[in-house]
Order: sequence, then structure tokens, then C-alpha cells
Amino acid sequence: MSTALTKFFFRAPYSPAKTGEIIRWWESRRPAYNLAVGAAGLLSYAAITLFELLRFGKDPTLPLGLILVYGILANLFYCLGPVVDTIVMRGWGRDYSEVGPTLFRYGFVFAVGLTLLPLPLLAIRVVLWMVLGV
Repeated sequence: MSTALTKFFFRAPYSPAKTGEIIRWWESRRPAYNLAVGAAGLLSYAAITLFELLRFGKDPTLPLGLILVYGILANLFYCLGPVVDTIVMRGWGRDYSEVGPTLFRYGFVFAVGLTLLPLPLLAIRVVLWMVLGV
């Protein structure tokens, strides 16, 4: 019996190596990926905004263009997943069908973690501000 998370993050062993099926597998997960990275980004943005409001009494001026570029780059890197997955499946066959889902899992965690990176950095800044007044 497999759970929804298992079905999301894993692919059936020895899945077909057809390019269209590989791309469909990846693209069916892109909305959830974008939602997770976007939610992490909103959380990071909200935390930074709250800190700046409490510390300086003003809204920070985070460049929205930079946020947009980050989202575009996240999706461009996501596009590398099906490309590598297809190359591996074509080159080495179905015995390597787990490479794609493994790339997906690591990429998913990396992208969300990178997007949440401002939170621990902000926590350090809050501690320094409270303790040292910096």
C-alpha cells in the first residue's frame, strides 16, 4: 500500500523509458513544486518584512524583479530534471528508472530549503539585534 507522498515522490520501478511519459511524470509534479517553493518564498518574505517593520518601522524594499528572477531560475533548473532523466533512461535503460525520482526529491528539498534559507539567517540577525543591539 502506498501513500500519496510515496506516489508523488517515487515512480513505479522499471517504469517505461519513453520520453513523453518521463516528461508527463515531471510536469504533473511541477504545480506542487511551484506551490511549495512559492509558499516557502512567501514565508521568508513575510518574516523579513515583519523583522524590518519591528526593527526600523518601515517596510523593506525587496526588489520584486529579483524575486521574479528567482522563480524563473527555479523553474529553469526544474526543466533539467526531465532532460537528465530521459538521457539516463535512454542510455542505461529501465534499471536506472529511480534516477529521475531521486533527482526530483533532492531538487525539491534543495529548492524549498534554499528558499527558506533567509529564516535561519534572520534568526541569527534577531539574536544579534536583541543581545548586541546590532
